[in-house]
Amino acid sequence: MIRPIVIHPDPVLRDVCDAVTEEPVNDVVTLARDMLDTMYAAPGRGLAAPQVGVTLRLFVMDCSWKEGVPDPRVFVNPEIVARVGEQVNIEGCLSIPDTPRRVARPASVTLAFDGAGGRREERFAGFAAACICHEIDHLDGVLILDHPEAAA
Repeated sequence: MIRPIVIHPDPVLRDVCDAVTEEPVNDVVTLARDMLDTMYAAPGRGLAAPQVGVTLRLFVMDCSWKEGVPDPRVFVNPEIVARVGEQVNIEGCLSIPDTPRRVARPASVTLAFDGAGGRREERFAGFAAACICHEIDHLDGVLILDHPEAAA
C-alpha cells in the first residue's frame, strides 16, 4: 500500500526515532512492504519511517532499481559503526521536493542492523553509502537542509 509522504516542515521529520523492539513482527513487515511500495511510486531510492509518519528506526533502500536491477533492502535498527573517506553528491529528498543539495558523505560505511537471524554488519560504498547516511539522518531528525552546502 502506498502511504502519503510527509513533507517538510512537518515536525515528525525532526523526531529522533525509537528502536524497533517488541512491535508485532507482522506490523513491521507490513510497514516495510508499504514503505517499499511508496518509495518506488515516488520514485525514490530510499525512504525512512518518519517520512511516512512513523517514528521507528527503520528504512528501506534500493539504489539500483532505476537501472533495471532491483535490490530492495530493509534495515531495522540501523547504526553506522564505521566510516571511511569522503564523497560529495547532489542529494534530493522525497520529503523536501525540488530542493537538491550538495552533501559530503563518507565514501563507505559499515552498517550494523537487525536482520533475519539477528544483528549483522555489512559494508556499503559509493552511492549506497550516501543513501544510507541520508536515511540514518532521517532517523535522527536531521535533514539535508542541516548539512552545509559542500564544495564541488
